[in-house]
Amino acid sequence: MPKMPVPFGDDVSGVELSKGHVAVLKTDMLVGKTDVPKGMSFWQAARKAIVMNVSDFAAKGVQPIAALVSLGIPADFTTENVAEIAGGLNAGARQYGAYVIGGDTGESNDLIISISLFGTATKKDLMLRNGARPGDIVAVTGFFGKTAAGLHLFLDRDAASSDLQEILLSSICTPQARLKEGIALSKTHAVTSSIDSSDGLAWCLHEISRMSNVGVLISSLPVAEEVVRFAEFNNLDAEELALYGGEEYELVVTVKPKEWVNAETACESAGGQLLPIGKVMRDPQVILDIDGCKKPIEPHGYEHFKTTV
Repeated sequence: MPKMPVPFGDDVSGVELSKGHVAVLKTDMLVGKTDVPKGMSFWQAARKAIVMNVSDFAAKGVQPIAALVSLGIPADFTTENVAEIAGGLNAGARQYGAYVIGGDTGESNDLIISISLFGTATKKDLMLRNGARPGDIVAVTGFFGKTAAGLHLFLDRDAASSDLQEILLSSICTPQARLKEGIALSKTHAVTSSIDSSDGLAWCLHEISRMSNVGVLISSLPVAEEVVRFAEFNNLDAEELALYGGEEYELVVTVKPKEWVNAETACESAGGQLLPIGKVMRDPQVILDIDGCKKPIEPHGYEHFKTTV
């Protein structure tokens, strides 16, 4: 096995180029039955397939350059369906400064959109999952729970006002990767570990804990205000929605305390935000401590839709 500049199990893979430089690669697949809820257009699904991959680049602080796309297309798809998919792929790639440069197509029993993303980075600027240290500040680039709430609207037909429905459903259909924030953070060298939140906040915290051999204490849960409203109206647990949802494409990072202001300023300069939510501990546990009430955060998260949607 070659020397790996990015360890197995991180958000992306890497190959050494010339001294100090790394080729960064990522592949991820979107499958119709498990990743595309009814009501999502083909354009939205294709764009989302790009965003899924870009978000992993964001977590490492890497600008994507090019994408290869492999499409599995059901026999009953029309020319218009395929054109819509192509439009979504192009829109997603161009939004984040990359180009679709080729790929492959074939017939399949379900819609499959497989993306391979490529970029380059300076090795010293890469933000990995395994560098968190006790005393570091745990932070995120946004609030959580909107996609989990949106899935309830898609699948369970829970109630919400029209404006709330639009916000929650758009979090699923038109997600945004935090690429500018990730690149800005990587340049500060203030971040000790970083991960994309597509598998859910709880799972990300456990991944940082596992790969850095540390613990995490969360003292401020970043629940979106819209999720609180939705949960109250539908008798759901907003905390559960925020912790155990997924596909939110925020960044979860740990930051050197002395470099906090630099990291926060970098995110704001990139048009985003950095919210402190806890700290890294020596004891390898992942704990939620709100108003003196401590309880473990369970190590599970997003599992797609499991069955046909």
